[in-house]
Amino acid sequence: MKITIHRGIDQIGGCITEIATDNSRILIDLGQNLPDGEGIVDDDLANREAIGKITQGIDAIFYTHYHGDHLGLFHYVPDNVPQYIGKVAKQVTLCKHRQLSYIKGRKKLSQEEISKLEKMSVLIPEQTINVRNIKVTPYFVSHSAYDAYMFLIEVDDKKVLHIGDFRGHGYLSKGLLPTIKKLILPRGKVDFLITEGTMLSRLGERVMSENELQREASQIMARYRNVFVMCSSTDMERLASFYAANKNLRNRPLICDRFQKNILEIFTQSAGNHTSLFRFDKVYDFNSKNTKLIHWMEDKGFCMFVRATDKFKDYYQTLVSRLEPKDTVLIYSMWKEYINDNGKHAIQRYIEFVSMFPNMEKLHTSGHASPEFLAEVCNLVNPTLGIIPIHSENSASYSKLPIEEHLQQRILTSSKTINKVEIKINQNI
Repeated sequence: MKITIHRGIDQIGGCITEIATDNSRILIDLGQNLPDGEGIVDDDLANREAIGKITQGIDAIFYTHYHGDHLGLFHYVPDNVPQYIGKVAKQVTLCKHRQLSYIKGRKKLSQEEISKLEKMSVLIPEQTINVRNIKVTPYFVSHSAYDAYMFLIEVDDKKVLHIGDFRGHGYLSKGLLPTIKKLILPRGKVDFLITEGTMLSRLGERVMSENELQREASQIMARYRNVFVMCSSTDMERLASFYAANKNLRNRPLICDRFQKNILEIFTQSAGNHTSLFRFDKVYDFNSKNTKLIHWMEDKGFCMFVRATDKFKDYYQTLVSRLEPKDTVLIYSMWKEYINDNGKHAIQRYIEFVSMFPNMEKLHTSGHASPEFLAEVCNLVNPTLGIIPIHSENSASYSKLPIEEHLQQRILTSSKTINKVEIKINQNI
């Protein structure tokens, strides 16, 4: 067996991992590099020729979730290579790309993306897919993208657990450790653990749970009548936190645009069948001509999901003359560095958008595992041969985690061969 980290060591995003035998080859994720603050993506693989080369001889591609830094290069993949993604993840991604098709000059690209997505095969949790002599079994994980998966890859007597992006502080996180204990480890010892380390650059930072975030959101909403919320439009658990906080106040409408409402309907029809927490059953899409809705917003207050786009700037301008500044707030629920003027990750359109509002409250928690939870997962899995950290700005920081001493010796950040398994780690491509 050969494990190749094409991309992911010492960088967040752009993840591409290959598992190969003499008979078959698969990829886990085909992610695009993250954009800079101006929205420009520097990625030498973002073209048909480069992806044609990296996917040559690949038998299947499996996506952990729908974020662009894991999925973003999917539309360059040749039609003869099967691609797999979660059922709900596929619906969310299709919804997103249908929305993108309305951007001027993007229609042809969107048609290509939608066509590729429609052809993708669907993952079924805990159902093994055989790719010649490689077995791939998906298991659900909690992340800021719903319907995300880790993969157990079995090749003869070797087992690799690629855990993807995950966290331990979401509403759905409590299932991860029991899944590993009851479903994965009984199948035999894991030899290699491939795991993220996003939060390693923020050692010592306290990670708030989604339950705590919901409680704080309720307190903010009790202080302000007119609440705008800027968060990821596809983070189901975060959307549920704000939806529940607003619902507790009674009679305040939850407002968004048609795209966001479509996403919420997807979550309601899937996760909402299992728990009322994810039933977004009373949501109203904004229309400046809907005077009945606007009068309701004026009378009772409201919560509106917004994005940093011209459309939402127009929505705000339509409403601003009706809003008392002291009663109006933007809750910013994204990474704080995006609106840090002096930071390397600053996004100018985000900075300009949040500056419109008379008051702002920052209320966010990461979609990624805390260092403490990373350590807990590593100690539980206890891989026999190696831990390969990806999706981290400094993979060497894994040595700072409180993991067992014998596991400290198994952290792999450079190429080597272990017990007849070739590990190839590309530093940058």
